[in-house]
Amino acid sequence: MYASTKLQRPSVLFASALLGGLIFTSCASSNQLANKQLPPMAADGAANPASAPARESSISQKMEAAPIARSRPQLIKKAAISLTVNSVEKTIDAVSQIINKQQGDLIGLRQQQPKTDNPRYTATIQLRIPENLLEPTLEELAKLGTVESRNITAEDVGDRLVDFQARLTNLQKTEANLQKIMDRAGSIRDVLSVAQELSNVRETIEQINAQLKSLQNQVAYSTITLNLQAAVSSTSSQPAFGLQVQETWNKSTHSLSSFSIGLLKLGIWLVVYSPYLLIFAALVYGFNRWRRTHSPRLTQAPESTSSE
Repeated sequence: MYASTKLQRPSVLFASALLGGLIFTSCASSNQLANKQLPPMAADGAANPASAPARESSISQKMEAAPIARSRPQLIKKAAISLTVNSVEKTIDAVSQIINKQQGDLIGLRQQQPKTDNPRYTATIQLRIPENLLEPTLEELAKLGTVESRNITAEDVGDRLVDFQARLTNLQKTEANLQKIMDRAGSIRDVLSVAQELSNVRETIEQINAQLKSLQNQVAYSTITLNLQAAVSSTSSQPAFGLQVQETWNKSTHSLSSFSIGLLKLGIWLVVYSPYLLIFAALVYGFNRWRRTHSPRLTQAPESTSSE
């Protein structure tokens, strides 16, 4: 009995030691696994809790220092400039050279020759220039003469461009979905209905796409309206004697022809209305005769009074 108790004690001690070793190894492995699963920043924070607030503050400073990206404003720029020049024709040639130099286009030209009421030679030119070359072009144009006026206007169409692009994207998705539905449609009625809706969507896409391209083109190119006006000299030259005589002769002959034509027209009017004129003259003559024949007393009364 004593021997059996001696044999049981070593076996119990061995079993308890083995169980304790298993529990210790399992705890160690769980700690290593937790450290592996933590990210580097979390592990560092767990290892050094005092440095965690410093890292968070540095990260927030970096985020605040990072600039916010803003989209460039989409502007339609229009400019107008008025110049007084010595020669309008030479200035037009110089403007053509500036347009070619700045890679622009001439979209309008209107010239007005001198008249009696407006002795100045004027011209209006409309040109289209890339948006980034607007200011240099205006500076080049200002050197051609004396600047009378100059102004620049700009219209922001960024919201309209974003709206058109969003609508275009949605319509393109709708087009793709309708195309899939059309491919799976079975009956002819369904196919025709989907085809009509698909045609309407594509038409709207084309319209929005055209408006979008037009706005983008207006943003990319600025319009300049150039008004040219010739300078007026202080001394007006008097025409020669021969020119004055010729001008007087032309005016007199023109006046004579106008007077003759007027008399001819008056004669034609009298001939046309001659029956009415004859009737009116006959009525006046008959009234006078009736008045003379039916009023003898009025004519004799003055004579009797004068004889007395």
